[in-house]
Amino acid sequence: MSSVIKINAITVPEDSGDQLGERFAARRESMQGTPGFQGFELLQPTDGRTSWLVVTRWDSEEDFENWRNSESFGASHGHSGGEAPKRPVGMSSELWSYTVFTTG
Repeated sequence: MSSVIKINAITVPEDSGDQLGERFAARRESMQGTPGFQGFELLQPTDGRTSWLVVTRWDSEEDFENWRNSESFGASHGHSGGEAPKRPVGMSSELWSYTVFTTG
């Protein structure tokens, strides 16, 4: 079975990368048990860029979309009730979609 890979390229101000990393670390456990979720990595730039990459793997496009439309997604992105939403760290983001290329 091939994975669906989603890459969120998040551009942050030069001095805000650590804050982005801390927020992702704090939410790491929140994805456990999400149907179709295989895992994620947060990639920190090492070449002077200010775009961090969030790489997630999913069983299917449907699993990703179900999560993206869920209350869990809204809560983790500051779109739900309760405590005041945190100010976004990123200045912009772009979502890329991939699958793993296989031959044969």
